[in-house]
Amino acid sequence: MDGTTEAATTSRVGRRPGAASTRATVLAAASARFASDGFAGTTIRAVAADAGVDPSQVMQFFGSKADLFAAVMAVSPSALRRFDTAFEGPDEHLGERVVRAFLQAWEGAPEESEPLMAMLRGAMVNEDATAQLRDFIQARLVHGASGADHEDRALRAGLAAAMLVGIITSRQVFGVPAVLAADHDTVVAIAGPAIQSVLAGVSRADAERSGS
Repeated sequence: MDGTTEAATTSRVGRRPGAASTRATVLAAASARFASDGFAGTTIRAVAADAGVDPSQVMQFFGSKADLFAAVMAVSPSALRRFDTAFEGPDEHLGERVVRAFLQAWEGAPEESEPLMAMLRGAMVNEDATAQLRDFIQARLVHGASGADHEDRALRAGLAAAMLVGIITSRQVFGVPAVLAADHDTVVAIAGPAIQSVLAGVSRADAERSGS
């Protein structure tokens, strides 16, 4: 090997990994960390340490833990935006927007619905996947939940998540005839107020009026 060839080889070996390589390393580290610690227990700092990068690099690539999880699970960014934008607007119609967003994401275009359904089916047979899916959905809801404290908001988000997953499972996994046959508008009209009550709460005045 002459000096020129040796120098070129040394240069290639010593070259710092590119963005694509670093991103793949972060994804691999995140996948392992989510599998071992679940969504709630995983932190950006831990993923960064596992990947041998600075936490700011993880944020630069993915923006947030939810986006990182979505990338690991191949969830479409448009599905994430659909979930998040459901909380934009007046609280009065929050429940309807949330139900519609979940139906459109889980039953809409294949690029959105197929990864989500894969997550759901995996969660039905794997405890780790169950915890990841539960925590992920709850995290999407907790910011829109009302409550006296974090524990109350987390409970409301968890209950709403259970109801929404139950609707999707009944339609897409078990195929409960009446639930499957209902169109989105019907499901939104019936389930929306229930999700509204869980996430946003019901005022005393509304409760008294409904009971009168």
